[in-house]
Amino acid sequence: MGAITRKEVSKQFKQRRYTLQAAALQEVLSFVNRNGIDDPEEALELLLDLLDQEPLKSSILDKETVNRVISEMLDVDEVSPANSHLRFIDAFVVPKFRFDPTRKGIRYTVKAMISVDTVKPRQHGLWCTGALPIHGNAPTKAGLYRDRFELLAQKLARHPHFSKPAFETEASNFGCYSSNSEPKLANREKVDNGCNIPAGRWAFLSRRSHCLSGIPNHNLCFLDMYYKVTTGFFTENTIVVAEGEKLSGGIFKLYVNLGCKVKAIACVKSSSSECDSIGAVQVNTCGFPPIENREESLAFISGLDFFGCGTFTSEETRKLADMERKAVNDMFVVLSDIWLDDEETMVKLKEVLEGYEAVEVVPSLFIFIGSFCSSPCNLSFHSFASLRSQFGKLGKMIAEYPRLLEQSRFLFIPSIDDAGPSSVLPRCALPKYLTEELQKEIPNALFMSNPCRIKYYSQEIVIFRRDLLYRMRRSCLIPPSSAETSDPFAHLVATIVHQSHLCPLPLTIQPISWNHDHCLNLYPTPHTIILGDRSEQKAFKYGGVTCFNPGSFSSDHTFVAYRPCNHEVELSAI
Repeated sequence: MGAITRKEVSKQFKQRRYTLQAAALQEVLSFVNRNGIDDPEEALELLLDLLDQEPLKSSILDKETVNRVISEMLDVDEVSPANSHLRFIDAFVVPKFRFDPTRKGIRYTVKAMISVDTVKPRQHGLWCTGALPIHGNAPTKAGLYRDRFELLAQKLARHPHFSKPAFETEASNFGCYSSNSEPKLANREKVDNGCNIPAGRWAFLSRRSHCLSGIPNHNLCFLDMYYKVTTGFFTENTIVVAEGEKLSGGIFKLYVNLGCKVKAIACVKSSSSECDSIGAVQVNTCGFPPIENREESLAFISGLDFFGCGTFTSEETRKLADMERKAVNDMFVVLSDIWLDDEETMVKLKEVLEGYEAVEVVPSLFIFIGSFCSSPCNLSFHSFASLRSQFGKLGKMIAEYPRLLEQSRFLFIPSIDDAGPSSVLPRCALPKYLTEELQKEIPNALFMSNPCRIKYYSQEIVIFRRDLLYRMRRSCLIPPSSAETSDPFAHLVATIVHQSHLCPLPLTIQPISWNHDHCLNLYPTPHTIILGDRSEQKAFKYGGVTCFNPGSFSSDHTFVAYRPCNHEVELSAI
C-alpha cells in the first residue's frame, strides 16, 4: 500500500476534530510511512483512536503529545478503538457568538478555552475579545437579555412570514410582514397588503396588564387577559410572537389565527409599572417564535462552531452520518438522581449493572446524572468525607464488572444540589476531592459540567439537569393551552425548543452566570436533548428534536436506554 500524504493525514485529524502543529504533522507522517508499517491507513486509525482516549487539554496537538502516544502504540500489540466516536464538551469551553444587527451577521465575542480553528478574525463580521471571567459586570446582565432576543429575532427575520418578498405577487397573500423596530413605524397606517409592527423589547408584565415593548421606546399593552395561546409555558422573560394589524390612531388589533397576517415579536418581563403605551392592543392569540430548520441555521452561520466541537465540510458530515447509521450496537444508558447514600438505590443500581454486564454487546456509555446525595450539599451539609467514600464504593461496584469497565465509559454530571460553589447555572463539574477514589477504580470516568454536550459522530446531544418542569409550571403567567396537547412535558419541550434556550426563566427564579448564558443556548437546534428531572419519565419528539426525561432513579427506579443511531428511546425501570 502506498504512503499517506500530508493532505490525507491533515484531513483524518480534522475529521476527529484535531489540529496538528507542523512538527507534529511531520512526526505522524514519519510514523505511518515507516518501513515496519504494512498498512499506513490502519496505523493512522489506531493512532487517532489512542489519541481519543488521552486526557488532552486542547484540540491542538504538538510534537510532544504525538510522540508520547506513538511510544505507547509501539509498546503494545493492539489498541482498542472503542468510543473514538464520542466527544464531550464542557459548558465553560463553548465559544460565545452573538448576532450583530448592524452587520446582519454573527459576531464572535469570546475566545473559548479550547481552540476554535474554524473561526478567523474579521471573517463575517466577527472578532475575539478574550476569555470570559466568571463574574460579569453590570452591562453584561442587560446583554444577556439582548443576546437572547437578537438570537431569535435574526431567525424570525428569515422566516417567510417576516421576510419581505423581492417582488409583489398574488402568491404572497400574507403580504409584507415586518419585525422592524424603528420608532417611525408606530405612526404608520395600515397598508393594503400587510402591516409593519415594531419588534419587542423586555416587556413589563403583571397579572392584569401585560406589556410588550420594542427595542426603541414604545410599548404594546395587553388589555385583555382572556386570549388564546399556543403550546408552551408562557413565563417571564420568554419571547413571544403576537399577530396584529396596524390601524389608525396608533391602535393594534391582533387576530386569533396565528397562521396569517402580521406578527409582532416581543419579550415578556415582570413589572407592573412603567407601561408607556403607544397604542392599545386587544390580544387574542400569542405564540412562540417559529422553529428554524437545523440545516437553515447551519447554512446561515457559515460553518461557525456553536457547539464547541469543531466544524466539518459537507462531505465529512455525510461520512460521519453514514458511520452513525451503521453503529447499531451503540447504546447510552441514562440514569438521574443516583443517591449514593441510599442503600435501596445502590442495590437497584447494582442490578442494572449486572443486567448490562450479561448482554451480548455492552452499552458504550453510562450517563450518571445527579443528585448524588439524598440531601442537598448546601451550607448545612457537613458529610463531604462520607460522600467521598461513597463515590469510592461506587467505583469499586463498577469495577466488579470487567466487561463494563473495559468497553464502556462513564459520564458524571452534577445537579444544582450537588457539591459546588453555588446554585448558579452553568454548574461546574464535581470537585476532584469527591471523585479521586472513584477515578482510581474507573480510569475512563469523565466528570463534566451541567449542562454538558456530547458529539456522537454527526449527532449533537445536550444534557441538562434541573427540575425544570416544576419551576416552569409555577412561573407560568398564562394557563397552558390544551388544544394540541395536555402533557406538561410536551409543553416544556416546546418552550425550550422555540426559545432556543434550556432555561428561559427569570434570574430571580434560576440564577445564571451573566457571562455564560450562551452555554444554555440551543442554537442550532441539537438532535437530542436529555432533561434530567424528578418528574415522571417521559419521551417526546418535537420539531425534529428527540427529548426525554429518564425519571428519578432513586424515587421510582426508572432510567432510559437510548440508541443514537436511530434516536430510539427505550423507557426502562427495575
